[in-house]
Amino acid sequence: MNRLFKGTRLFVFTLILSLIAALVPISTANAAYNLVWSDEFNGTAIDGNNWSFETGTGSGGWGNNELEYYTNRSENARIENGNLVIEARKESYGGMNYTSARLKSQGKQSFKYGKIEARIKMPKGQGLWPAFWTLGSDIGTVGWPKSGEIDIMEHVNNENNTHGYIHWDVNGHASYGGASHSVDVTQYHVYSIEWTSSAIKWFIDGVQFKEANIANNVNSTEEFHKNHFILLNMAVGGNWPGSPDGSTAFPAKMFVDYVRVYQDGGTTPPSSGIVNGGTYKLINATSGKALDVAGAGTAPGTNVQIWSDNGSGAQKWTLYQNADGSYKLINVNSTLALDVSGAGTSDGTNVQAWTDLGNGAQKWNIVQNGDGTYKLINTNSGKALDVSSSGTADGTNVQIWTDNGTGAQKWTLVKL
Repeated sequence: MNRLFKGTRLFVFTLILSLIAALVPISTANAAYNLVWSDEFNGTAIDGNNWSFETGTGSGGWGNNELEYYTNRSENARIENGNLVIEARKESYGGMNYTSARLKSQGKQSFKYGKIEARIKMPKGQGLWPAFWTLGSDIGTVGWPKSGEIDIMEHVNNENNTHGYIHWDVNGHASYGGASHSVDVTQYHVYSIEWTSSAIKWFIDGVQFKEANIANNVNSTEEFHKNHFILLNMAVGGNWPGSPDGSTAFPAKMFVDYVRVYQDGGTTPPSSGIVNGGTYKLINATSGKALDVAGAGTAPGTNVQIWSDNGSGAQKWTLYQNADGSYKLINVNSTLALDVSGAGTSDGTNVQAWTDLGNGAQKWNIVQNGDGTYKLINTNSGKALDVSSSGTADGTNVQIWTDNGTGAQKWTLVKL
């Protein structure tokens, strides 16, 4: 169901055509993918490089007559024992009688195609409405439903199933989807979609329960051939579930063990993801120069800089994925890791080559930008790999700096 205006569901044009509902037997997911991004929720706080909060009551209860006030308080959203916990509470706040949380990756992480999954357990209860879903990244300019929406998992009330839907525009709101097979939502399950240029398929624990055909923009489904961002929330009340009653237990907690995004295996980013164990040169977008170990040095503490692309080992980096989804970058010439000096967290902290230790100073989240370049976010500091003062001269220093989206922080990954 539409997480913005689900109250319109009974009154809008809904396409149910053979072109949209591919009549296939229940199957299991079996495509080969590379992990390109994840949040394992193993830290001490919600990662601001991945998520921001939507707060307040939205327009008309987020268009659905919902009854909660979304906050950014730890009472409503926090990291706890390796999970993101979204907690709905019965309390007076901001003129409403319930609070909860709604997180989104808008402007931080967005994806087109691939396998998007989360391991979740959630409460049952009249009036509870947890969800894991996406919206088109252009929603701020085109609005809903032209942005498109993919509901990967929604659950309402005390049902023994979840729901998967898509929403888009065909001279008005169109939707397609339906209920899953039976599942105990109070236990952990992996909820996912496999999204290609041809179809969107819904799965629980690898078992498919729905499929929508989007090949060649059939039925005006162009909304599903562009980047989307991810949302996690738990609504209270609204047109679909109705209001809580005396049987509803509060506080009600939704636990998210992880969110992961995979894309098809291949040889070069960005079209087919980063190859684990692949060797790359990293070319800075502003300067056109390569990430380089100064003087082809091999001693721990050797400075990292930019230099004219010369194809030497000092400019070749092998990317190995860590268990948490981040990457370490090992220089081919020195076998040293790309490292933030002293595990620093301040703007301007130097980047160097250092013995591979596996710590946060050497872990980098590699995030695709809308233009196909990448930013590298250090997991310890939360800051981006940056060319000092946006310099373009050979030997310009490389450092960490607050993520600002400039060309000094954009890198083209060229597979060697």
